[in-house]
Amino acid sequence: MTVTDALDLRILDVLKTQGRISNSQLAAKLDVAPSTTHLRVRGLVERGVITGFLASIDQEQVGIAIQALVGVTLRPGARHTSINAFSEDARSLPEVLQLFFLGGGDDFIVHIGVADTGALRKFVVDHLSGHPSVASTRTSVVFNYHRNGVAASF
Repeated sequence: MTVTDALDLRILDVLKTQGRISNSQLAAKLDVAPSTTHLRVRGLVERGVITGFLASIDQEQVGIAIQALVGVTLRPGARHTSINAFSEDARSLPEVLQLFFLGGGDDFIVHIGVADTGALRKFVVDHLSGHPSVASTRTSVVFNYHRNGVAASF
């Protein structure tokens, strides 16, 4: 089921950047009754439009000084098995912040966070380039980024 009207969209617009806003603050911001926002948010959660509330963590504060996006191309042959195996293996690694399965030049983009460049090199060599399904990798270091919201997994 999808969002049904403009008020739902306005609620989502606020929540995507202020997930911890109180119901009364949300209602005041949208100029509606608190009971309205309470029912609407609960309905969005029940319908699966809102899939969760996440904490945004300052990665440097927890020892992650380097982030990178690694493009991964899989070896040809047995694609379905390779895609599933690589995806499951990559998701299990604590350094993986996000994993994107793509159509196009790369099969995956792996967003990773590590302590330093030595850890970045070790991760790419050991876990990505060294994976039996991987044909090649291409690493780009992230200098800075901006996020407008968090998308749910597919």
